[in-house]
Amino acid sequence: MPTFTYDGKTIPFEPGETIIKAAYRQGIEIPHYCWHPGLSAPANCRMCLVEIAPAAGQRAMMLDVLEWDASLNDYRPRQKPKLQPACQIPAAEGMQVKGDSSDNVKEARKGVQEFLLLNHPVDCPICDQSGECKLQDYWLEHGQYQKRMRDEPIHKPKAVRFGPSIVYDGERCVMCTRCIRFMDEVAKDPVLDMRERGNLNEIFVAPGRELTGHYTFMTEHVCPVGALTTVDFRFKARVWFLRTAKTVCQGCATGCNAHLDYDPRYNKVYRYRPRDNEQVNAYWMCDEGMLSYKRAHEDRVVDPYVKGSVSAMKKALAEAKSYFEAVPGETIAVVLSAQHSLEDNWALRELAGAYLGTRAIYATGLPEGYHDTILIHEDKNPNTRGVLELAPGVRPFSSLLDDIEAGRVTHVIALGGETPADASAELGPRAKNALERLQALVTIAAHDGLLARAAHVLLPAASWAEASGTYVNAKGIHQVTEKAIEPQGVSEPGWKLVADVGQALGYDTSWTKLKQVRARLTSAPTVPDAAAVSPSRPQVTP
Repeated sequence: MPTFTYDGKTIPFEPGETIIKAAYRQGIEIPHYCWHPGLSAPANCRMCLVEIAPAAGQRAMMLDVLEWDASLNDYRPRQKPKLQPACQIPAAEGMQVKGDSSDNVKEARKGVQEFLLLNHPVDCPICDQSGECKLQDYWLEHGQYQKRMRDEPIHKPKAVRFGPSIVYDGERCVMCTRCIRFMDEVAKDPVLDMRERGNLNEIFVAPGRELTGHYTFMTEHVCPVGALTTVDFRFKARVWFLRTAKTVCQGCATGCNAHLDYDPRYNKVYRYRPRDNEQVNAYWMCDEGMLSYKRAHEDRVVDPYVKGSVSAMKKALAEAKSYFEAVPGETIAVVLSAQHSLEDNWALRELAGAYLGTRAIYATGLPEGYHDTILIHEDKNPNTRGVLELAPGVRPFSSLLDDIEAGRVTHVIALGGETPADASAELGPRAKNALERLQALVTIAAHDGLLARAAHVLLPAASWAEASGTYVNAKGIHQVTEKAIEPQGVSEPGWKLVADVGQALGYDTSWTKLKQVRARLTSAPTVPDAAAVSPSRPQVTP
């Protein structure tokens, strides 16, 4: 692979890559505002200027500048190397690039910073971007000077509502045009543009339009300063109090990589941010996905229930035991969940095949919904592919209803509360009636849903935010989420609750640690006697 050097460090690059992108891939940040790895490069901020040494036999590119000479009490001409934007210059074999090691580059970066801050308001104490603002970071790295301009700064509109989710502050904007380019190049809805010139520039929404759609939050995410803020996070938390867990969006089968930001002092999740993964979601997330962090706290099951009343965990497990004693395996069914992790589903599948002796394995999850060609998948479950890998012959939820109505299934242990019937006017009443015919329904769920409400015994499972887990997206990529907050109420990881149910029934379901589950998961085959499981179409939702 060809290489070049940046401040003495060897940087490999792919043919066609620019200097800044090749350095970015190696974890080296060349200061920038307008450049983004997923967008075009307009080179309008001039913060990424670098000095490029000429190749052997070539003359250096020089620029005549005027410099104040105190001895002459006048300006005099001087030649300086011509600096070039790293976001537009293609990397070349043997190229020698200087950044922080060049005094000329440092001087240029300081000048850009001073220019951008001439009219910038001192909003840091009230700005949501404070603590993760490029203007702050680069001022500390390349500035730390006192403002020389004493004139009244230019004032622009503040707190402008661009749409239902985004608020714009023109005074903070550095005109990097990232938001404009994102809406044009990625979201394919060029609703934003820039008007006026010079220090009167501002971003505006096309007349008669609002900033709406499924990707408006990304305009705030790509903004390097505090010009764009989301209504959802605005004035909610200071970023220096937040901690971050690497996780996977639970909104659909795309499985976008994300940062889940939470405050450990309150055990509360505050937001999602995209995490770069060019194989899955590149650098983006949709609005629905970014708002799905709220499910860490909303519609949660955090206490055990027995016949609709809050109970102690010990009593709930004893009640589950009483329901399943002396029940023949052929009338027992288990329901896997595309909303839960691979570890949770493996534990229930193991209980079914190795201990209960049942071959009736079904699966459920949320119904299909809106999709597009950018990121949003029609399957609204994060682990459908994982369930199908564990149980290739798994039957859909509608088949479970058929078997209950026919009397073939009388006892069920289910993982996850949500079903396709939850939002279906047709399937809902039928599902409710069928579940009421069961002699026993034990549900292990993190969220409320039909299976949770119909359960004779309901056990509270930890959500994806409270326990590490593995999810398999629509492309078949296995992705691990990190634990963020502590489990709420008395909830525990789903695989742990499955083991507790098995032990209450007298079985040796002895896995007590996540690493034990993962060790067995990687070495285990698919469904025991998979050929005996009735074939069905390969999907979780009907």
